Amino acid sequence: MTTITPLAITDVLLITPKRHGDARGWFSETWSRKTMASKGLDYDFVQDNQAFNAKAGTVRGLHYQTFPHAQAKLVRVVAGAIFDVAVDVRPGSPSFGIWVGAKLTAEGGEQLLVPRGFAHGYVTLGPDCVLAYKVDGDYAPKCEGGVIWNDPDLGIDWGVSEDAATLSDKDLVLPRLKDLAPVQF
Repeated sequence: MTTITPLAITDVLLITPKRHGDARGWFSETWSRKTMASKGLDYDFVQDNQAFNAKAGTVRGLHYQTFPHAQAKLVRVVAGAIFDVAVDVRPGSPSFGIWVGAKLTAEGGEQLLVPRGFAHGYVTLGPDCVLAYKVDGDYAPKCEGGVIWNDPDLGIDWGVSEDAATLSDKDLVLPRLKDLAPVQF
């Protein structure tokens, strides 16, 4: 049976599918619309993405998309491990500006369900890390937004120093949360 654990922000869920194993290895159903709908999770995922990260300490994020192309994400690790983070950026939310995080590993099969209205990011905990994730909205560059990964107001403990982190040029210039204009999700 799949276990679903709400994190400190209960909209963000840690989902751990059951693995059925024998001498050959194991099998796991990573997403079942029927099973998840029976637990109150009704998502229509429209795209699967995969990301490879060569170096430990690679940080991607914190990213989101706004209305009319907001996205929820279901993130899992296929190889390696990450520390995965979701920050509530929904205007008016009681948990606005609060973050939650979870370690996701290929070995454990954990997944993080990041709802619409959350900025998402992660740091790789080792080299050669591969992620697979589903989204419920199409990619729309005009609706992209983000928050700088090391925003001191968020105080996220990424487990990597600023000097050791590897980021894209785009992610290095994202604004602080306090500088975002209110957006709609």
